Amino acid sequence: MKIKSRAFSLLIAFLIIFAASNCANTVRTQKPATSVRGLVPSPHFSETTVAIVDYLRAGHYRRIEIDDALSAKLLNQYLRDLDKSRSYFTIQDIDEFQRFRAQLDDELQRGNLAAGYYIFNRYQQRMIERLTYVLSLLDAGLDQLDFDKDETLEIDREKAPWLEDTEALNDEWRKRLKNAVLNLRLSGKTDEESAEKLKSRYRNQLKRVQQVNSDDVFQTYINAFTGLYDPHTQYFSPRISENFDINMKLSLEGIGAVLQADDEYTKVVRLVPAGPADKAGQLKPADRIIGVGQGKNGKVIDVTGWRLDDVVHLIRGPKGTVVRLEIFGAERSTGSASKVIAIMRDMVKLEEQSAKKEIVEVKRGAQTFKVGVISIPAFYLDFKAKQAGDPDYKSTTRDVHRLLTKLKNESIDGLVIDLRNNGGGSLHEAISLTGLFIRTGPLVLIRNPDGQIQVMGDRDPSLAYRGPLAVLVNRMSASASEIFAGAIQDYQRGIVIGGQTFGKGTVQALHALDRGQLKLTQSKFYRISGASTQNKGVIPDVSYPSLYDADEIGESALPNALPWDTITTGHHPNYKGMAAVIGKLRAQHDTRASKAPGFEYLLERREYLDKVKGKTAVSLIEAVRRKERAKSDAIQLELENKRRTLLGLKPINKLSELEEEQIPDTANKIDKNDPLLKESAQVLIDFVALAQPIIAKNSGIDQSQ
Repeated sequence: MKIKSRAFSLLIAFLIIFAASNCANTVRTQKPATSVRGLVPSPHFSETTVAIVDYLRAGHYRRIEIDDALSAKLLNQYLRDLDKSRSYFTIQDIDEFQRFRAQLDDELQRGNLAAGYYIFNRYQQRMIERLTYVLSLLDAGLDQLDFDKDETLEIDREKAPWLEDTEALNDEWRKRLKNAVLNLRLSGKTDEESAEKLKSRYRNQLKRVQQVNSDDVFQTYINAFTGLYDPHTQYFSPRISENFDINMKLSLEGIGAVLQADDEYTKVVRLVPAGPADKAGQLKPADRIIGVGQGKNGKVIDVTGWRLDDVVHLIRGPKGTVVRLEIFGAERSTGSASKVIAIMRDMVKLEEQSAKKEIVEVKRGAQTFKVGVISIPAFYLDFKAKQAGDPDYKSTTRDVHRLLTKLKNESIDGLVIDLRNNGGGSLHEAISLTGLFIRTGPLVLIRNPDGQIQVMGDRDPSLAYRGPLAVLVNRMSASASEIFAGAIQDYQRGIVIGGQTFGKGTVQALHALDRGQLKLTQSKFYRISGASTQNKGVIPDVSYPSLYDADEIGESALPNALPWDTITTGHHPNYKGMAAVIGKLRAQHDTRASKAPGFEYLLERREYLDKVKGKTAVSLIEAVRRKERAKSDAIQLELENKRRTLLGLKPINKLSELEEEQIPDTANKIDKNDPLLKESAQVLIDFVALAQPIIAKNSGIDQSQ
């Protein structure tokens, strides 16, 4: 079973959130709103709804009573999905909707969708009113906005009170427009250019609001319901089902990025290793895409508030063509200017995702140790070639075995398996790869909703490598990566180094419906220790600071994620005594890290990111914003030049130089100057000195190669 695409495809939420961004100053008389046609459910939706309810009740891993308590949660979730920023509905609307709080469960079980459509029609009406209002402000001219007035804009209204009435909403949207204009001014746009861009943005959103159909409403409402079970259980309409494989191919062609709807923006969830975006080096997880342009000179189309599938359609294109993305970087402070990056569309070549090796030397006094490094971007298996009997079919295990032979011939003193940014892949490969380092035994337990447990493990007693081992992971190491790292840790076969992993420990299956498909979470992974990989992931023995925000990236950041728990421990042998050295390893690492420029840089950048994240409001005074922008740019420039010094790169004079910089293609190389990799080699040599005698004494395992 392929768990890479299953794991992250679940994050590609199709939430029809036509929120707009930002707004303007004086309150004006609102123009009459465009009339709203009342959308109604198609007759066949009733049967589909009943089928979905039956699947959830009978097949979902999480057993949930469909009762009044669930009904209340559904109402809250649906309102959040529609109006996360609480900038469309009034408190009067919300009070009116409370009459549905205890009846949605009964209606869904009967296939009755009336309440869901009633709420959506009101939402659509409110959107049209707000977009019409903000366009009236733009028509009045930007000179009506006072950028010297001491005002602030709350930038995260998810938990803010619902606004009282239309007047309060108008004031909120006036401020949002001011913020949008300031962002464009900071990007170098004139007021004329800003007005044109914003008019185009809101007119496009207004047009798209009026194009919403009954199928769209059904998918939005039903996914609010399925999302209460877990974030990976999802309904795909016929239209989305047809594009499902294409969406998954974003990991194979296009730019190589997995995307997710996030309020009015399109957020980057992860980059495919060796994909075009990864190679370009400028797009990062948690970045938000606000514009898409074709070719080197094509106009960048504002996609704020667009549907996810429409944004994907713009980004996708023929191999060898350029797409330009306007983004708000995850590391930039809220309210700062956007930037435009260019990516050449291409396919991810299997050979570029293949495992690769390198040797890192560690000097200790007069002695030089050789640490072998094998980087594994994904757990891949060319199943078709294997089935066809091709003796040279590609697989992670076969490639790593070949690289191990070469490294042993070079007399390495230890081995680091680098699984950073490895989003998973073939479960079979995760198990067979682990088998290269242990004799036999269980490796992963899979539990179904009825409590039945399937044990999967290694039955081949042969070993490809007996020496000291470390596994390097980070927040983007997921699924199959977590199974491998967890097994190595549980067997005490080696140590795990780096950052807490993603925490994706569930299994999904697709079920065909009369219309569309249902992706259903139906089982859960457990380590042989009995601990789940779900939610918590794998906690390293020796931890490094992380630049990934755990509140934005990872399973624990997703709403209604299944919890971490434990089951009966799987019986397995282990390499006893390894745990005794972990405390000493951490102490030695901490001593080194306190003096290492690479870790100083990571800690400073983490501190900066925490400050950016902690900002809850932005000033709407232009002079203040320009001062804040200059300070932010100075900090980022200093941090960037520290990073460049560590990597042996030439310093830059301004951040804009990064947008023009040509990133070298390192898809088939391991960066020996990577501070985290160099420190991992140091930790492994500490491990060799501390643990090898214990292992030899307690387990009788031959540590020779």
